[in-house]
Amino acid sequence: MDRARYLLPQPNDDAPSADGRRRRGQDSRARIVQAMLDLVQEGYVSPSAEQVAGRAEVGLRTVFRHFKDLESLYREMSAVIEAELMSLADTPFKAADWRGRVLELVERRGWAYERVAPFKRASEVHRHQSTALDLHNAKLVAASREILRRELPAALAADRDLFEAIDLLLSFDAWRRLRQDQALEPTATTEVLQAMISALLDRAAAA
Repeated sequence: MDRARYLLPQPNDDAPSADGRRRRGQDSRARIVQAMLDLVQEGYVSPSAEQVAGRAEVGLRTVFRHFKDLESLYREMSAVIEAELMSLADTPFKAADWRGRVLELVERRGWAYERVAPFKRASEVHRHQSTALDLHNAKLVAASREILRRELPAALAADRDLFEAIDLLLSFDAWRRLRQDQALEPTATTEVLQAMISALLDRAAAA
């Protein structure tokens, strides 16, 4: 993921610094985080500290000097996922009406899910034993639900069954199932999810 690289804090060569060791430390930290992200993106759902150190070309002691444990690295990974998903929140919708915007959410989230899929898979592997990842997941779920609630008319948002069904269809889990287990391409996945949401909205309108 190209975007992940420039989301990381980069050393500022123009900033005056009397402490060269501090600058080298900042550079090492950025390299360690990038190594973690690169390994996860390549399919290593649980990179070891040794693998991170090797990819970053630093000593194992350096990894643990910057991060007390891998939990800290998972927090950095979470920040990348959040930046990708939440960057869509401020992007204007193309659709002018609420129904079009709700259906557009499928396409928008699908685009983001494709980019963060390796990080989400790694996050799910470790979430049961990581407080940081668990809290981060809860934060993203709450934010995503609020976006859906904002776009639906108040009467439909208050319909518990309808709201929960649409929220499920907009989730990473639904996208992953269709893409990975059912082997659909992104376009087909978008069409299936939009068709299901449309059917739910039609049924609600006819009730």
